[in-house]
Amino acid sequence: MKTSQSGLFKAVSSARTFLVTLSLLVMGSIPNAYAIPAFSQQTGMSCEACHVGAFGPQLTPFGRKFKLMGYTMKSAKSGLTPKISFQVLESFLRTQKDQPGPAAPGFNSNDNWELQTIGVYLAGPITDHLGLFAQASYSQNGHTLGWDSMDIRYARTTDIGSHSAIWGISLNNAPTLSDIYNSTPAWQYPFEGPDLAPGAPATPMIMGAFANGVLGVTAYTQIDSKWYLEAGGYQTPSLSFLNRVNGNYFGRLTRTAPYLRLAYQTDLTPHTNLEVGGLYFAPNLQPMGLGAGSDNYRDYGVDASYEWLANSKFSFTAQGLYVHEAQTLNNTFAAGGASNLHNHLNAINLNASGWYENTYGLTLGALTNDGSSDTQLYGGSPNTDGGVIELNWVPFGKQTSWNQPYVNLRVGLQYNFYTKFAGLSSNASDNNATYLYFQTFF
Repeated sequence: MKTSQSGLFKAVSSARTFLVTLSLLVMGSIPNAYAIPAFSQQTGMSCEACHVGAFGPQLTPFGRKFKLMGYTMKSAKSGLTPKISFQVLESFLRTQKDQPGPAAPGFNSNDNWELQTIGVYLAGPITDHLGLFAQASYSQNGHTLGWDSMDIRYARTTDIGSHSAIWGISLNNAPTLSDIYNSTPAWQYPFEGPDLAPGAPATPMIMGAFANGVLGVTAYTQIDSKWYLEAGGYQTPSLSFLNRVNGNYFGRLTRTAPYLRLAYQTDLTPHTNLEVGGLYFAPNLQPMGLGAGSDNYRDYGVDASYEWLANSKFSFTAQGLYVHEAQTLNNTFAAGGASNLHNHLNAINLNASGWYENTYGLTLGALTNDGSSDTQLYGGSPNTDGGVIELNWVPFGKQTSWNQPYVNLRVGLQYNFYTKFAGLSSNASDNNATYLYFQTFF
């Protein structure tokens, strides 16, 4: 009997450790790409040509076309490509209440400065129709150097009767990383955030759980600059490969996880566009250390984005995403790590940004996550509600900026607040966080 109880205890502990680790890493591992100088040098255009706010990752219509074309568009004077760029992100974090222990190994319980990212980018065309965006990153939190975002694309244009289309194939390492809209999980706001602060206890799998831990191939097309379709699948690389590149590993996908995407974009005016779409992702995951069988997830999402880019002075954008996840936790439930065999999660992410001269920005964001109460899985309820207020200053990135196109800088001051955290309204504000960051590319 003692041996049986010990085995059960270890299984439950493994399940809890897996889920807690997954939740924490999801909050800090969602990849983002920005207006790196390599692309600016390649095209001969400033960062604001492709990015709202002259920094990114919010894409303008031209920026979306540049990505669709496989990062291959270049000027006659672009020189050697692909090119290398660098990123440095330094941040300061203060939470409203000291954390019960160090925010992470090597850090204090509060008031932490962190060298959050040193990134190296290789980006640009390899041939006329083949291009790439690839990033390797180092973080002070964990002292790890490994692969980050990767998107290698082959793209062409074609005419079908009276219709025109861009089509391509993408090899990438995160679901929705290949997407061109900032309403999808890989690109959703906040574009930067504290990795030393408590985050939502649970989010759907498509919202970053497999970032840098899978490889996928998707085929895409955009027809008449309106309809965007993408379909493909993702698999887990070998554990030895992920160890070599310091990728995320939470377990093994027991089959190729299908990914489907459909979106429609229309120009409301010459300077205003609206997009609405949907997505589907269905991974079957055998969690690390929990034996045979798989936990099966079905993620269904709808999204929308709006841009008003009327003049060089003012711009306004808004994005929204809703994801419903159905869970059948065969493995975790059998191991005693979940109270319910079947659970569900819902996540809503909304944001709106205003910019003046692509230099001064204000963003308001809101999130709400709710789902099945599960004592073993979440320690209770995953329900969390909160918001973000952010101010930005981007002095460079314009055509007449200093040292254009080799340097860009963003300074951000962000306040994250919660009205409910892990099912509790009382003391939810203890998790509120003030986050100051300095992000430069060169």
